[in-house]
Amino acid sequence: MNRRSQYRVACLGAGYFSQFHYDAWKRMPYVTLVGSADHNLDAARATGLPAYAELHEMLVETKPDILDIILPPGAHKEAIDTALEIGVKTIICQKLFCIDLAEATGVTERAEAAGANLIVHENIRFMPWYRTIRSAIDAGQIGAPLQASFRLRPGDGQGPRAYLDRQPYFQQMPRFLIHETGVHWIDTFRFLFGDPTAVYADLRQINPVISGEDAGFFLLDHPAGVRTLFDGNRHCDHVSDNHRRTMGDAEFEGTDGTLTLSGDGSVRFRAKGDVTAEILLAPDTAGGFGGDCVHHLQNHVINALRTDSGFENTARSYLDVLRIKDAIYLSAETGRKIFLVES
Repeated sequence: MNRRSQYRVACLGAGYFSQFHYDAWKRMPYVTLVGSADHNLDAARATGLPAYAELHEMLVETKPDILDIILPPGAHKEAIDTALEIGVKTIICQKLFCIDLAEATGVTERAEAAGANLIVHENIRFMPWYRTIRSAIDAGQIGAPLQASFRLRPGDGQGPRAYLDRQPYFQQMPRFLIHETGVHWIDTFRFLFGDPTAVYADLRQINPVISGEDAGFFLLDHPAGVRTLFDGNRHCDHVSDNHRRTMGDAEFEGTDGTLTLSGDGSVRFRAKGDVTAEILLAPDTAGGFGGDCVHHLQNHVINALRTDSGFENTARSYLDVLRIKDAIYLSAETGRKIFLVES
């Protein structure tokens, strides 16, 4: 076992989403935050940690056990390679994970050759409602799973100022809905039902001020005949006091019943033939983002290090998410179903 009293954690990036990372690390036992690096030194200083303008300097001076990379994909390769050169043995990297599959494959192979743990910060599967849904499915509560659907409805995509107040780079992404957001549910559907064998997609752009698609569907074929549907439209909203909590609503249907995820984070089970539903998970009251999923992911990494129990989100496994994402775009471009495994 790799038990330690404390793990030294350094963070690269101090932009909008990093607030959830820093807050989560500060609330965790066995963790000491040792530094923050960002080209905007004022932003790094605002974290209250020793601040650095350059990653190399921070790694040399702080000697972290873990580097948490909280930057957009274009910066991932250089940051990972720098950390490997310095000898950091556990690296957590924000999704989407590098600029494309080839680059992601390269850094994954270099990390494996260096004996380093490389984990992708794919946090949606760590939202408490999806853990509850997975437990109910595993327990056979809905019988044999048949299908599932998720309706992405954040309601933030209308007008000329769409995304500018929080993440303005969204407007310039040539691939947007699936590349930036839909990948979360590629991974979550894999977590719940296994790796898909085929995909069909239909994507479109509604808001003319953005470069990429902002609405569309993809349908995944999973083992045992299960089908999952992602129905995304960033123009429409759903019933919730916080549209970013669950980002939408979902149903998971089986031979014996249905699980329903609502915008308040609650999960309900309705047995086949019944008209009333049982609450399996009460509405969310956690702070942080998405049921405190960032904390849950980071805690998973620490627990895995302490118990040698393995990581859910290894870079090697996440390469499959990137392959599926590319297949979704190929399907949308060609208008045909794409098979992901050889028959």
